[in-house]
Amino acid sequence: NVDALGKPVGPYSHVARVKAGADTLYIAGMLAGGETFEAQCAAVYGQVEQAPKANGAGWKNVVQFTTFLVHSQDIAKFYRWREQNYPKMFPDGKYPPNTLLIIDRLVQEQFLLEIQTIAAI
Repeated sequence: NVDALGKPVGPYSHVARVKAGADTLYIAGMLAGGETFEAQCAAVYGQVEQAPKANGAGWKNVVQFTTFLVHSQDIAKFYRWREQNYPKMFPDGKYPPNTLLIIDRLVQEQFLLEIQTIAAI
């Protein structure tokens, strides 16, 4: 993190540095069903994990997330989920940047969040 940008308000970084010459994966926004926000969150991240994994990489290769939430009331739940799970996903504490957007709805009504990802391998 760059000191001039201030401390992030959650488990993410303001900046990710990628060395030139890396292959880049642009992973479409992932959706998953589930009865609760937390269940959908776990399922979505489970899907996101598969793209780098299929390319011989992992969470350490993720350089950016863009998260779309349908309800602003889920922001605190999203922060809690990340605080509980990111230390396992990113044990070195180097969290990728994340842009969080609140939108009207996703492609189907039952979906509460969507996460788009970029990874460098």
